[in-house]
Amino acid sequence: MLELRPNCECCDRDLPPGSPDARICSYECTFCAECATVRLHGTCPNCGGELVRRPSRPANMLAKHPASTRRVLKPAGCQAVST
Repeated sequence: MLELRPNCECCDRDLPPGSPDARICSYECTFCAECATVRLHGTCPNCGGELVRRPSRPANMLAKHPASTRRVLKPAGCQAVST
């Protein structure tokens, strides 16, 4: 099950569980749409994987399996991966 992290690792913008602006890689590194597009060009700076829209969890399941409250912030590491 996805962790649904609460913030962008680059700019610390809040990303609630149902936010359409959340982007993740296959390791669940989490970024806002603006950082994912403008700063990172769709590539995770941690693993080099593709950043895609994070799916939302239905409200009834969110109550049963809440989103994470663990914030991850790595502003110094938010540079696009060189290809």
